[in-house]
Amino acid sequence: MAGLFDVPSCDKCRNPAIHHQVYSGRMMCGAHLAESVRKKASKALREQLFLPKGEHTTILVAISGGKDSAVLLERLHENLGKRRDVTLVGGCVDEGIEGYRPPSLECARQLCEDLGIRFETVSYPELGFKEMDDVVNKIVQLEEKKAPCSYCGVFRRQGINHLADRVNADVIALGHNLDDMAQTIMMNMQNGDLERTLRLAPHTSTPLEGMVPRIVPLRWIPEQEIHLYALHKKLPIHHEECPHGEGALRFRHRETIAMMESDVPGTRHGLLRMADDLKRLHASAGGKFNTISPINCPECGQMCSGKICKACEMKKQMQ
Repeated sequence: MAGLFDVPSCDKCRNPAIHHQVYSGRMMCGAHLAESVRKKASKALREQLFLPKGEHTTILVAISGGKDSAVLLERLHENLGKRRDVTLVGGCVDEGIEGYRPPSLECARQLCEDLGIRFETVSYPELGFKEMDDVVNKIVQLEEKKAPCSYCGVFRRQGINHLADRVNADVIALGHNLDDMAQTIMMNMQNGDLERTLRLAPHTSTPLEGMVPRIVPLRWIPEQEIHLYALHKKLPIHHEECPHGEGALRFRHRETIAMMESDVPGTRHGLLRMADDLKRLHASAGGKFNTISPINCPECGQMCSGKICKACEMKKQMQ
């Protein structure tokens, strides 16, 4: 009965394959999948991170306890951990979600401890925001149409900025994978929001005034491959999805992108290449963003383009 339960072999060795990389046609064992992830992350890091000679660079790595940020921190530690001119700091924002954030926070703390990296955390109440569980209750009371993620995304960005200020970071590293990037580009297209697409990280060649530049070394690596890499490396990761995430627009785009990728392998790569091409075209045409010059929010001091920043505006709605 040979063939019925045969496990395909890795293209590069005779070991059993654990992953079929449909967009390239390759079959991969754990070791060769890990090698592929390492190469892509290292190449992206070389392209995105410029370390000034004779200067010290502090990188805040935004971590959550999930697979993406765990792989991001492990890769940055492997690539930069031995350099004397670089300090890595793991930073986690505690949104106040019972049953979800405490165990994931512990995974983030454990990984930093394993790698010998400084760990910093900040909670929403420390930033002057309500905990997300309270925000969700308030949304129900007010019969708000906005999803909890709309508030949480804005508050969490403030948390990351706060941690960057606290550790005097020169660069912020985010764990966005290829699926995340494709979903964001699709959401921007749906809204006709070209400017937000032009502002997408990495900010290596397009720094935004008043903001610590972001890098995204995992941007070309699909979510599934990152998950498999994290399992292969036995990294401490929290597997649960946020209980308040259901109904968010991004979740619907996640399904759409997955369906498009299944029908036409390489779709995610194409969307990201298109966004990169738009940024290059915009830069070569000498284009500038059509935003009002940023100011410091009179309420919290963070950079914003309106009278007050989005976080302070949302905070008032939740009082």
